[in-house]
Amino acid sequence: MKFTADRLLLFGATGDLSQRMLLPSLCALDADGLLGPEVRIIGTARSEMNDSEFRNFARAALEKFLPADRRGSMASFLNRLTYQGLDATTLDGFKDLAAKVGKSADGPEHGLAIFLSTAPSLFEPTITGLKHAGLTAGNVRIGLEKPLGTDLGTSCEINDAVASAFTEDRIFRIDHYLGKETVQNLLALRFANILFEPLWNAAHIEHVQITVGETVGLEGRVAFYDDAGAIRDMVQNHMLQLLALVAMEPPGNFDATSVRDEKVKVLRSLREVSENETVTGQYRAGAIGGVAVPGYDEELGKDSSTETFVAIKAHVDNWRWKGVPFYLRTGKRLPERVTEIVVQFRCVPHSIFADKGAKMTPNRLVIGIQPKENISLSLMAKVPGLDREGIRLRSVPLDIAMPDAFTGKHSRIAYERLLLDLIEGDQTLFVRRDEVEAQWEWIDAIRALWETHGIEPKTYTSGSWGPSASIALAERDGVTWHE
Repeated sequence: MKFTADRLLLFGATGDLSQRMLLPSLCALDADGLLGPEVRIIGTARSEMNDSEFRNFARAALEKFLPADRRGSMASFLNRLTYQGLDATTLDGFKDLAAKVGKSADGPEHGLAIFLSTAPSLFEPTITGLKHAGLTAGNVRIGLEKPLGTDLGTSCEINDAVASAFTEDRIFRIDHYLGKETVQNLLALRFANILFEPLWNAAHIEHVQITVGETVGLEGRVAFYDDAGAIRDMVQNHMLQLLALVAMEPPGNFDATSVRDEKVKVLRSLREVSENETVTGQYRAGAIGGVAVPGYDEELGKDSSTETFVAIKAHVDNWRWKGVPFYLRTGKRLPERVTEIVVQFRCVPHSIFADKGAKMTPNRLVIGIQPKENISLSLMAKVPGLDREGIRLRSVPLDIAMPDAFTGKHSRIAYERLLLDLIEGDQTLFVRRDEVEAQWEWIDAIRALWETHGIEPKTYTSGSWGPSASIALAERDGVTWHE
């Protein structure tokens, strides 16, 4: 269904995500002239406020979270905003919401985009209310913020509820990592450079590492996180999407169907994890950046078996990747905030410099996603000298820092691209239902494995890289985590 939304309805408009990401992203798009003059933004949440109060709320969020040089004419953006209070658990307020949303003024080429940034428990009643108010028929599409369930069963319930009102081509499931510039550059790196793609296979790549490290603890997410844990909070969505982008076959075109078809093939090729291929952990008191921090049990105020760290040795059983391990690692209270992909190439089959005393290390490609977006490729080079005592070789990095490579370009918030794609109707960077379900099938099998074998989180000190068992997980294969 091709149309450009002239109205954007934001559920959860007063929440943390809205303040930090959604409103700043929309304001930045407005400043760059990427929102048509006809686009209106209607916020809704349980809080009661009028249009003027919501605009003041939005102004405070923009002044706090959006750099001044990206705000443009903030007054023109704020004039796009209106607000309608709503209790989504009842049908009573949805007719008033529909009246506030109004109709498109410009005919069939325009329509309504809805963004749900609410608790998953509210998805089904919200869809029911939208149908009741006539806000699902015609030119309407919907964006869904994670988490989409807690396992395959609950995910299917949510997807079934949404599918009762929207066809798949009108459903935009968001994984904000897919909006990050370096994640998209991974596709350009692979498929726009003849240098890499011929080597992107088991014959030339020894292993792949994907690390998502956080220095924070619970940060006000106590109830959600203790129910979810690291594997459902990070691995099920962000990390499996990164793995799929690394491992996917070249799509025929850069469009939603082609790209997502290839990603789901990878997810369905994931081998079931065995008992010795996974490690879980839970942080204890320690120090981050020289500042003492409490343990998970202290923050939670009780004992818990929820994992705050997980490491997994994964395998993609297909022609391209057979025998290549993918090491996944994520955790809270780690020494650094970092998201990166490391592609470790194999050694050259024969070193002509060995008789000259030269030691070689294999090439390594490091793709940094956050906090710094960069790409680094290590190459072997000769150390300058007359070589009378032998040839010395050294690994030399070729670095591309994305902000430096494209001067004059803003470092965009990931949600800018995703919200603009939602408004314009491009599903390429959104997750399809069969992807979500393939991810949950793999994750559910790991959680069942933990339960069957009584695998409990091992403790680790805050400020460390997780339990020592995670180091052993890689080192028994001769692999060292990149730190």
